[in-house]
Amino acid sequence: MSNKLIKGTALLTGAAFISKFLGMVYVIPFNELVGAQGGELYYYAYNPYTILIAISTVGIPLAVSKMVSKYNSLGYYDVGFKIFRLSSILMLITGMIAFLILFFGSEWLATKYAYDTEHGSTVADLKLVLQMISFSLIIIPAMSVVRGFFQGYHMMEPTAISQVVEQIIRIVFVLSGAFVVVKILDKGIVSAVGVATFAAFLGALASVAVLFYYWVKKKREMHENVVTQQKSIYISNKDLILELLSYAGAFVIVGIATPLYQAVDSFTFNKAMALGGFGELTTISLATINMYGHKLIMIPVTIAIGLSMAIIPGLTESFTQHNTKKLEKEINQSLQIVLFFVIPAVVGLSVLSYEAYGALFGMNQLDVSGNLLMWYAPVALLFALFTVSAAILQGINEQRFALVSLSAGFIVKLSLNSMLIQQFAGKGSIFGTALAVGTAVVLNLWWIKRSIIFSYKQTAKRTLFVIIFSGMMALAIVVMKSIFGLFLPYETSRFAAAVMLTIGVGVGGIVYLVLAYKSTLMEHVLGTMNIMNRFRRKKRAN
Repeated sequence: MSNKLIKGTALLTGAAFISKFLGMVYVIPFNELVGAQGGELYYYAYNPYTILIAISTVGIPLAVSKMVSKYNSLGYYDVGFKIFRLSSILMLITGMIAFLILFFGSEWLATKYAYDTEHGSTVADLKLVLQMISFSLIIIPAMSVVRGFFQGYHMMEPTAISQVVEQIIRIVFVLSGAFVVVKILDKGIVSAVGVATFAAFLGALASVAVLFYYWVKKKREMHENVVTQQKSIYISNKDLILELLSYAGAFVIVGIATPLYQAVDSFTFNKAMALGGFGELTTISLATINMYGHKLIMIPVTIAIGLSMAIIPGLTESFTQHNTKKLEKEINQSLQIVLFFVIPAVVGLSVLSYEAYGALFGMNQLDVSGNLLMWYAPVALLFALFTVSAAILQGINEQRFALVSLSAGFIVKLSLNSMLIQQFAGKGSIFGTALAVGTAVVLNLWWIKRSIIFSYKQTAKRTLFVIIFSGMMALAIVVMKSIFGLFLPYETSRFAAAVMLTIGVGVGGIVYLVLAYKSTLMEHVLGTMNIMNRFRRKKRAN
């Protein structure tokens, strides 16, 4: 795999990880400022906002990256700029429509969430926060197209930097705005949350500023390709838009996969738990699986998210140029990178599930939540493989099959969820999700193999080493827990659990990386961008 792809993966994965980590951490001080009522208002504001963002962008940014990469590889650089102009106009229109819907429909939507009573948020409160957050819909869709255009040129830095800056500025204004309103101006929680939700607009402006800087910096370089291109082709605006939308649909499918599985739980979980005689465990189980535990297991999945964004332009270029050898190498190494990082991560999270949940979310009912996290952690590997396999399908122009695999998985979840929950309580929901996502992954991998006559032999061999080293890592963590458990009460103390978690992660990470390095597995998977590999060469030279 090329250094460019490894670097792009690292940048996008790092940006996704930082954004998710900050998004998880800032909730703690924000909750101290606005309490349960503020948290409720904030959630109700972001729920329709997130849906409208998904609808208004409809996967266009990633589709832009795919199309720009495709036509650049064919030498039609001017078509890439035409795609950029058309998609920008389209996103400005859909963003404005989404803004108008949320702003002027805020009162109607608020009535569906709350009533003017003494308890909970009122319609007036919800209307205010919905209107405040709606302004960011004007900017974000068009802004995301710029990110997609850069990615089409294999420039991942603008996307990564703008994502992190957007998140930092948003969080700074969320916390500082809420603090000023509540503690200094004494204006109340509703006003504080209104300011906090408006921070999404300010974060988007900061992201635009970063992207504009990179546009000025890179524009001349990209335009030189147009000036020096040797051939040209005419494609109508209609045909380009139709092609754009055909690709975008597949990206939307991948994006809604996890919410779709969670939606099945929303409609079946409570009733199934009651019918199974587990009613008293419903609240803690649902919160662990679909809220707090889900935040934890999605951290390893950020590797797959970053990788999937990085590989699409490269795979599209190799596929378009019929470079079979390079295409197979990129697919193999993409899968190996995910397996190399995610397998030890989920094994470690399973072994340290009680300590992780207790340290981050408290020791209350840890016997239930810790156990559920232990079972749920391995599902992160399936989520990661689905994300990457779907990206590979998009790269080889088989994105429509993602709808088939996702539908099959959804049918499995819908058919078995209630029965499994009644039999196994909260773990039944996890089993249902695992079977659903596993089905989709198997179908995706089978279709990739069938479409390009692809062999997984090399990936299977290296995965075996990853599993063995992860098992040895898990054993080392268990031994450390046994030793420290003699004097560290990590089963009852939140602070002790945090200490044990830190020690476990450190020891496990060192054991796994040392084994991977000594066996040269790391070198084979990560290639010449591997820092330890560079160190080894330097050592040999001396």
